[in-house]
Amino acid sequence: MNKARTKMDASIPRNMAPFFQEYDLDKLNLVRSSQTIIERRLQYGNRDELAWLFQQYDRGQVADWVRRLGARRLFRRNFDFWRLMLDVDDAEDPFKGADRIWPH
Repeated sequence: MNKARTKMDASIPRNMAPFFQEYDLDKLNLVRSSQTIIERRLQYGNRDELAWLFQQYDRGQVADWVRRLGARRLFRRNFDFWRLMLDVDDAEDPFKGADRIWPH
């Protein structure tokens, strides 16, 4: 059996249901719903859930998501963390150079 096919046939673990309340977990597809799944796991995932995420999607896929969508879909602190962890220097960063109330 093809290893990649086996990974994509997997379903989202039930313990992650609170982060997908507006979805039917049985109908979420790991390929078609990858942007939402990556977003929710990077934003709210614990160690086990993040390990699951990186078993389903390779580091390059997740880094590409952070590069393209991370600044708009993650909290600023999470975006900065994942950009650093995944070595994504060329991410779109709408906050860069913006006037901010707090200098952090």
